[in-house]
Amino acid sequence: MNIPKATTQLKPRTTKRAGDAAEALALQHLQRAGLLLLERNYRTPGRGGGEIDLIMRSPDGTCVFIEVRQRKTAGHGGAAASVSATKRGRIVFAARHYLMRFRELPPCRFDVVTLESGQLVWLQGAFDAVS
Repeated sequence: MNIPKATTQLKPRTTKRAGDAAEALALQHLQRAGLLLLERNYRTPGRGGGEIDLIMRSPDGTCVFIEVRQRKTAGHGGAAASVSATKRGRIVFAARHYLMRFRELPPCRFDVVTLESGQLVWLQGAFDAVS
């Protein structure tokens, strides 16, 4: 009896899949550091809103909004430099939307986690809401 061989095709690595993998690595790193995941890929409703990769709570109660960026190399300024003023504004917009659910605002911080050339770097307090 001939059993046909299973043919498995490797799906091409898309930007979305690469981003999801980077977020998963960042999440594992942050959880090992003691942060608790509150939301993943939080989006504001409607067009023109913002999106936050990870929202976590630090052990001291700070609400941490985290942008994850991945680049193969440090060329063109690298992963951290790719968080433009426009992107920061969208993250802050989404954070304000997220915080509307709280009666009392917790302390907050905006972090960036970069994955570049195989190295993960966690930039705590990378930018402020007023930047």
